[in-house]
Amino acid sequence: MSEEEHQPLPKVLIVDDSRMVRASVIKLIRGRFEFREEADGEAGWQALLVDPTIHLVLTDIGMPQLDGYGLLERVRASKLSRIHDLPVIVISGDEDDSARERARRLGANDFITKGIRATELLARLDSLTRLAQTRRELEESRAALAKHSPIDPASGLVTESCLNWRAEQELALVRRRRGNISAMVVEIDRYEQLAVLHGAHVAQLVTRKLSKILSTKVRKEDTVTELAPARFAVLSPAGGWAGCCAFALRLQKAMEKLVMTYREERIRISVTIGVSNSTNDDIGTVSELIGLATQRAQTGRQAGGNRVIGDQGEVTQAFVDRLITQAVSIDQALERIRAGEGAEITSQLPQLIATLLPLLQWVELQFRCGIPIERLKGYEIGADADADADADTGSDPAAKS
Repeated sequence: MSEEEHQPLPKVLIVDDSRMVRASVIKLIRGRFEFREEADGEAGWQALLVDPTIHLVLTDIGMPQLDGYGLLERVRASKLSRIHDLPVIVISGDEDDSARERARRLGANDFITKGIRATELLARLDSLTRLAQTRRELEESRAALAKHSPIDPASGLVTESCLNWRAEQELALVRRRRGNISAMVVEIDRYEQLAVLHGAHVAQLVTRKLSKILSTKVRKEDTVTELAPARFAVLSPAGGWAGCCAFALRLQKAMEKLVMTYREERIRISVTIGVSNSTNDDIGTVSELIGLATQRAQTGRQAGGNRVIGDQGEVTQAFVDRLITQAVSIDQALERIRAGEGAEITSQLPQLIATLLPLLQWVELQFRCGIPIERLKGYEIGADADADADADTGSDPAAKS
C-alpha cells in the first residue's frame, strides 16, 4: 500500500441551509474529500472551533442565524491561525457582482455556482487544499525555526520564547539588585472590525506599522515581541514604574494621532495598553507579569479602548506627573540629608511620608521592627488637614510658627 493511501482525505466543511445543495456537493466530492455539513453559519462557526481537521470551507451567503458574510468575518478575524488562514469558497447563486465583491473583500478565496460540474469543483478544491496544506507546513516550519532563533522572521521582533528567556534573566538580576521590571501589553483597538472594513491585508499593514514604531522607540535594553495578531508585549528592566507609565501614555497618544491612508481612505488607529510592574504588583514570574498586563489591556478595551490601564485604573498624565514628582522629591531629599542640609526639607516631610509610607508598611510587615506606622499616618493626615484648612481660609502655611 502506497504512502498516499495512508494519508487521510482533506475535510471540507459545507455550510448551506439547502439540504439539496449540500447533498449535490457531497455527491460530487465523495471519495476525494471527507466532508462535514451544517445548515447555517452559526453551526458552521461552532464546527470550525471544535474540529481542527477541517481544511476548507464551502459556504452559501443567504442563511438563517449567521449568513455567509458573518461567517467570513469571523473566520478572517479569528486569532487562531488554523481558522484565520482557511480557504473559503462561496457558493454563489443569484447574487450580483456587488455581493461577490463584498465577499471578496471579506476574504473569500473563490466562487462557485450551484450548477458547477464535478471536474471543475474538484480542481478548485484540490488547488485550494494544497495551498492550505503548504501554508500550514510553512507555518509549522516557521514555528520550529522560531524555537531555535531569537528573531521572528515575519515580524523582525524577538520570539516569545526568547522574550521569556531574557525576561527570566532580567528578573533574577533586578531581584539581586533590589530593582524592578515592568511589562506593557499593547493591543490594537477594534482590530477585527478593521479587518472586516478594509480587508485582512490592511489590518496586517497596521500591525506592521505598530511593530515598527515599537521596535524603534523602546530602549536598547527593552525587549519587544508579538504575542498574537494585534497584540505586542514590551519588557523593560530597571526602567521604573513611572518611566513605564510615561512611555505607555506617550505611545497611546502618538497612535491616537496617527492616520494611515489606503486607497484614498483615511484610517485612524488607537491602542489600549496594560502595564504591570514586578515591585508594584508583587509579581514573582514573567508569565504572571505579562498575564496581568494582558488582563489590564482587556479591561481597557472593555471600557472603550484608547487608554492605558495600570494598578490603580486608567493612567493619566496627572498620575504620571505625580509619580515622577514623588521619585524626584525622594532623590533630592536624600541628597540634601547626605549633604547635611536636612533642615531644608522639613516642609516637604508630609509629602515624603505619604510617598514612603507603603514601603515603610512593607518593611514593618516583614521585620516587625517597631516602625510607628499609625503615628506616621497621623502626621500625613494632619499635614493634609492643615493644608486643606489653609486653602479654605486663604492663610499662608509658610507664615505659621
